[in-house]
Amino acid sequence: MASGFDNLLDALKQSGMNVDNIGGGSDDEPAAASASSEGVGDSGSGSGSGRSSRSRGDMPFGGAGFPFTAFGGGRGNGGDGGRSNGGDEPPTIEFASQLGDRMASWSKRTIVVAVIVAIIIILAAYWWFHPPISINSVDTWVFVTIFILLPCFLFFRGRSRRYETGDSKLDPSPGKSKSFKVLSFVPVIILALGLVGWVASLDLFPGNAKKYAEVLQTDTMTFAEDIQEVNYSQVPVIDRDSAILLGNREMGTIPDYVSQFEIDPLYSQINYQGAPVRVSPLGYADLFKWFTNRGEGIPAYALVNMTTQDAEIVRLGEGNGMKYTASEPLARNIDRYIQLKYPFYIFDEKSFEIDEDGQPWWICPVRKYTIGLFGGETIDHVVMCNASTGECQELSLADVPQWVDRVYPAELLIRQYNWSGRYQQGWFNSWLGQSGVVQTTPGTNGSLGYNYIAKDDDVWVYTGVTSATADNSIVGFVLVDQRTAESHYYAVAGATEASAMESAEGQVQNLRYISTFPLLINVSNQPTYFMALKDAAGLVKKFAMIDIQRYQNVAVGDTVAECQKNYETLLATNGTISTEDIGSSATFGEANGTIRTMAQAVIEGNSHFYVTLEGDDAIYDFVLPGAIQIVGYTVGDDIAFTFVENEPTNTVSEITSGTVKQKVEASKAEEEAASSSASAAAASASSSSAASAASPESAASASASAISAATES
Repeated sequence: MASGFDNLLDALKQSGMNVDNIGGGSDDEPAAASASSEGVGDSGSGSGSGRSSRSRGDMPFGGAGFPFTAFGGGRGNGGDGGRSNGGDEPPTIEFASQLGDRMASWSKRTIVVAVIVAIIIILAAYWWFHPPISINSVDTWVFVTIFILLPCFLFFRGRSRRYETGDSKLDPSPGKSKSFKVLSFVPVIILALGLVGWVASLDLFPGNAKKYAEVLQTDTMTFAEDIQEVNYSQVPVIDRDSAILLGNREMGTIPDYVSQFEIDPLYSQINYQGAPVRVSPLGYADLFKWFTNRGEGIPAYALVNMTTQDAEIVRLGEGNGMKYTASEPLARNIDRYIQLKYPFYIFDEKSFEIDEDGQPWWICPVRKYTIGLFGGETIDHVVMCNASTGECQELSLADVPQWVDRVYPAELLIRQYNWSGRYQQGWFNSWLGQSGVVQTTPGTNGSLGYNYIAKDDDVWVYTGVTSATADNSIVGFVLVDQRTAESHYYAVAGATEASAMESAEGQVQNLRYISTFPLLINVSNQPTYFMALKDAAGLVKKFAMIDIQRYQNVAVGDTVAECQKNYETLLATNGTISTEDIGSSATFGEANGTIRTMAQAVIEGNSHFYVTLEGDDAIYDFVLPGAIQIVGYTVGDDIAFTFVENEPTNTVSEITSGTVKQKVEASKAEEEAASSSASAAAASASSSSAASAASPESAASASASAISAATES
C-alpha cells in the first residue's frame, strides 16, 4: 500500500510538476511522467506536460519569441536542446513554469473559483497596501505587475502550450493555442508601455533637461536687503535630536501617559504664534494599548519651543482626542484613510501641524508629475485632515491658510533646485563641460545638508550651493519657502556647512562637543552660520557663530547673547565691521590716561595697535583704519577713548580727547581762522577796485586799507 508521501508525489507528478529529485523518485512512476525527452530543440513545443526531462522549448520562459529566453540556462551538447532534469534552469523560472502548467490544467469551475479568490486577495491587498490608482505611481505599477499582469501571463502562456500539445483531457487546438498566446502578450505590452513612460521621464530624453531646469524658479537676491537682522526670538537654537530628548523627558513626567502612549518621532518644525516649534503627536505604545484607548483617541501632542528649549505635552480637551494618526493599525490609519478617501491622488510626505488655536491637523500634499510618467514631480494641491474628526479639506495652493508651513517637503525642494542647477545649460553640459553647474551642499552621515529658518511667518529651507565638484567652499546659498515654493538665491562665497561645523568644534575640542547643522542668520549685515554645541548626552552647552566668508572668524559663548557679543567684537577687531555696527548686546566703556606701552601687530591683513595706560591693567585694541588717529600718539601722551568690553582685549570704538587730538584740533582751528581772514581781505580788495573807477583818491585809500588788513592777518 502506497504511503501518504508517495500519493502526494503521484498527485504532483500528474499535475505536471517535476518531482524526480524529491525522495529519490518512484518505481511505479506513470509512463507519461517517465518517458525520455524527444529533444525538440527551439521549436517551442513539447510532447507532454509531465516529463522527467524537458527540452528548452518546453519551458514557459524559453519558447520562441519570449524576451526572457536568455535566463533559461544552457543547452545540451551538440545543440539538440536536450538536458538532464533540473539542469541549468533557475529555480524561480522553473517554479513559474510549473505554476503556469498547473494553472493551465484547471477546469472551468476551478478557474471561476480561482478568479473569485484572486479578486478577494487583490481587494484585501489593495486595502492593506493602498497604492494610489494612478498611471504615474510606481507603487501602482508594482502592485499591478505582481497581482495581475504576472498571473495573467502565466495562465495564458500555460493555456497556449496545453492546447498546442494536447493532453488526456484536451485535444490539440492550434486556433485556441494561438489565441491564448496572443493574450499572453497583453500583460507584456502593458508592462512595455510603462517602460516607455519611464524612458520618457529620463533627463537624457530630448527636451527633458530644459523641463527639469524650469520646475523650480529661483530669483537672485541681495543678502543684506532680503534677510533682516537676526531676531533671536525666531531663531531655533536646538535641532531635531535635541527636541526629541526634551520631548521624551517631558513625557516622562506624566505617568498615566507613559504607560499608554509614546511620542511619534515625526517632530515637524513649524511657526506657532510667532515662534519656531516642533510638534509631534503621541502614539499608542502597542496593539493592546490601541485596543483599550482607541475609543477616546490619542489625548495629547508634544510641543518643543526651539528658541527657549521649553517642552510641554499639550492635552486636548475631553472628546477631542486624535483618532486619525500614524499609529492606528486599521481603517483610521492616516495614510490608509487619506489614500482610500482620495484613491486617484498620489500623496507626498505628510506633516503634522497645529493651527493658531492648537488644533492638530495632517497636511497631505498631492504630487503631480510634469515630465513623462515618473519625472518632474512637484506639488499640485493639498488635502488637510483634522486629526480629531477626520474631516478633510481639499485646497489649491493659493488657498492654503497662512498658518500652514509645510506644503512642499524639504527634500523635494532640494531635488528641484538641483535639477535647475544641473540642467540649466542642457544635459550634455551637465556631464561633460559642466559650465555653471551647481548643486546643494551635502550634509553629514550621508544625509542631505539643509536646515530651516523662520522668515515672513513661513518656514524656509536653507542649504548652501557649491560647484559640481562639491569642494569645501560654497558659491552662495538658497532659501525656499515650504508653503509657496518661492526660491531665493544669494551669491556669497565662503565655507560649506561641514567646514563651519569642524571649525566650531575646533574651538572647543578639549570639551569634545559636537556641532549641530548650521543656521543662516544676518549679524550686522554679515551672512553668519549659527550653531549649537552639544555634549555626548545631546544637551546644548554652548553656541557658536562663524563668518561665512571668513570662516576662521569663530566666536563661542555660553549664551546666545554672549556669543553674539563675542562675534560682533571679533568682526570689529578684524575690520570686517566698524565698531558703530556692533549691536546692543555689547557693553561700552570709557577710559583715559597716559599711554604706558604701545605695540603694533598685523593680524589677517589688518593693523592693530595694542595700548596700555598708566595704572590700568587692561589692554586696548585700536583697529585700523577705524582708529587711524592712534598713529599720531606715542608713549607718554595723554588720551581718552570709548571701547567695547571683551576678552582678552577691549576694542576701541572712538578716540575722544588727548595730547595729539588737542594739537590736531588746534591746527584745524588756525587753518579755519586763516581761511576766514583771507576771504575778508579778498572781499575788501574787490570793493576797492570798484571804488577806483569813480575816484582815484578813493582807490588809493582802499588799497592801503587792504594791504594793512593783510599785513595784520
